[in-house]
Amino acid sequence: MTEKVIIAGLELPNQNIDYAMQELAALVEANNMEATEKVIQKLDRPNPATYFGSGKVTELHELGTSIDVHTLIVNAELSPSQIRNLEQESKLSVIDRTGLILEIFANRAQSREAKLQVEIAKLNYQMPRLRTSSSQRLDQQSAGDAGGGYTNRGAGETKLEMNRRTIQQRINNLNHELKEMTTSTAVQRQKRDQTGIPSVALVGYTNAGKSTTMNGLVHMYGKSDDKQVFEKNMLFATLDTSVRQLTFPDQKQLLLSDTVGFVSHLPHQLIKAFRSTLAEAAQADLLVQVVDVSDPHFREMIQTTNETLQEIGVTKVPMIVAFNKADIAGVEFPTLEGNAEITYSAKDKRSLVLLTNMIKQKVFTGYREATFLIPFDKGQIVDYLNQHTNVLKTDYKAEGTEITAELSSEDYQRFHDYLVAEVEN
Repeated sequence: MTEKVIIAGLELPNQNIDYAMQELAALVEANNMEATEKVIQKLDRPNPATYFGSGKVTELHELGTSIDVHTLIVNAELSPSQIRNLEQESKLSVIDRTGLILEIFANRAQSREAKLQVEIAKLNYQMPRLRTSSSQRLDQQSAGDAGGGYTNRGAGETKLEMNRRTIQQRINNLNHELKEMTTSTAVQRQKRDQTGIPSVALVGYTNAGKSTTMNGLVHMYGKSDDKQVFEKNMLFATLDTSVRQLTFPDQKQLLLSDTVGFVSHLPHQLIKAFRSTLAEAAQADLLVQVVDVSDPHFREMIQTTNETLQEIGVTKVPMIVAFNKADIAGVEFPTLEGNAEITYSAKDKRSLVLLTNMIKQKVFTGYREATFLIPFDKGQIVDYLNQHTNVLKTDYKAEGTEITAELSSEDYQRFHDYLVAEVEN
């Protein structure tokens, strides 16, 4: 059964409150809740005690009573005292924006790594909020994982401190397990890097169409047994990074990764916890920022993505901005703007071909054409060139097989001893 809630926010100076509340409503829906009422108060600054002004708090209490709704979702990260005071005066169970996103992540995490990352973020969020009843939702979800009753808050300060120590120990244990898992993931990434195959990461606002774009490209250029990544029209449909290898008709190859989506004011605890997952973006040779151009707030979404990338230290990786869902927006597609922007639809093959060509131009810059004469007793080299390079011409000479191919600088150096001529571009 869908829980009915009230959503509320402050219209502060220099803030787009309509966009903020629209996003909050989408987050509420993603958490299987229904926003039945929306309340906005215009203030110069938040009330340090209750976030909202006293009159608005009274209004929230009366509204909850009149429509029989018991939960209030606030579009901000509140302090522990603000949550406690607001609950006491409004008689509503209060969940702030950070708590809401943590609930969504906790419900969506599938892999062991994602579950560890989310639980660490939840526990760090809970630590200063042990006295507040709103965190009870998160406490109950974590109790089974923690294997202990640390959420049973005693009446005395000693019990509270005991709970905090138990949580901190749990965080330490989880961090240790995550570190081992992250080390294993880093080793896998290092092995991939050693192959010399370039990597491309899809990044962007949640629900912009990253997974749909990846599935389209995997269908066209992936292996026949490659699994499609999960896609659904909802926020944070996927939390785990998926990596697939693409092989193009000219034998060029790259690794494509689909990363967790961003949202404005993504909780710091989650950014910190998911830093290892987002390392795919940090290590990539190229980023493709997927943007939902059909959303009227797509420019704010671009800003959110750029700010989040900066926060995790991704500042120098080249980027293509890909304006997706052009079919829904009713704009012309596929179209190019220079060599770094494309307007497309992830469900349109022509669009994906054009996007592919843009990606290839960016990541395969070191390729060159050259002619090699391979002795007949070096058939394994001929096999390699046929399988891993773009063979343009093959002739059979008395001394061996003459092959003209387009290949990477690494392969060019590797077979330099058999070089006959380099083709001028």
